[in-house]
Amino acid sequence: MYYEEYIEKTLKAGEIVNRILKELPRIVKPGVKVLDICEKIENLIIEGGGKPAFPCNISINNIAAHYTAFPGDKSIIPDNAVVKVDIGAHVDGYIVDAATTISFNSKYDDMVEANRMALKNALKVIKPGVKVSKISKEIERTIIGFGYKPISNLTGHMLKRYILHGGKNIPNVYGEYPWIMEEGEIYAIEPFATDGVGSVTEMQQAYIYSLAKVHSGRTKLEKELLKYIYDNFKILPFCERWLKNFYVNHETIGAIINRLVENGALHSYPVLREIKNGIVTQFETTIIVSRDGPIITTEI
Repeated sequence: MYYEEYIEKTLKAGEIVNRILKELPRIVKPGVKVLDICEKIENLIIEGGGKPAFPCNISINNIAAHYTAFPGDKSIIPDNAVVKVDIGAHVDGYIVDAATTISFNSKYDDMVEANRMALKNALKVIKPGVKVSKISKEIERTIIGFGYKPISNLTGHMLKRYILHGGKNIPNVYGEYPWIMEEGEIYAIEPFATDGVGSVTEMQQAYIYSLAKVHSGRTKLEKELLKYIYDNFKILPFCERWLKNFYVNHETIGAIINRLVENGALHSYPVLREIKNGIVTQFETTIIVSRDGPIITTEI
């Protein structure tokens, strides 16, 4: 019964995400505010019967991951941009994580296709008992075969209930990794390709956070905010935009968040860019490992 329940809820989350992926060409266009895109996508998740599993990521050109709009963000999608849209939805904690690349510059069409094919080829080898290294080898082989580089320090990851990174990783470069896929496990497979050097670095900016220690607030307000975060998001990632219903009198939410990060109560996720500012593409889907191969929750 439990097995049937988590499969059903994961597939429901997949249906929500898949519908949104099909809507993206209408939503993501040059000149549109990143803030409007993030909020539109997150609202569509809720309207579809799910909840966002993390803030919508809109990563442009050399930015690989972890950029979401902050309150008052004025940034827009530039002309000729390569835009990664990373979406997560959950139903009762069962998560589907998926991403696509929308390129407004034909110069990068080949890299987009390299990334898409890397994901498709990775899915072909997934079955119970397969070594993660075999999946990583397919991703690396495909991307290099197109003349690009996989990003070595970004990985796919196992998903568990209310846990975005569940303990096993799916690297995008080959290695002798210890992980083996087992029937019933759920994974987000997400190749990244670049015309840079194949690595990302952290920027100073961080707009996404998650709860690290529930009971570590030092003031009444900090304790109340940490409880609000746990009650609404558990330990899933969130952003400042999602805290607008939390009342603050004298301080800003941002100031309290910064203090909680410094105190170790919250974990922050800095924006990631390609180390030599290469253009980055990304494709991702969530799969359930079954004896008949992967159950793929979103279209690629």
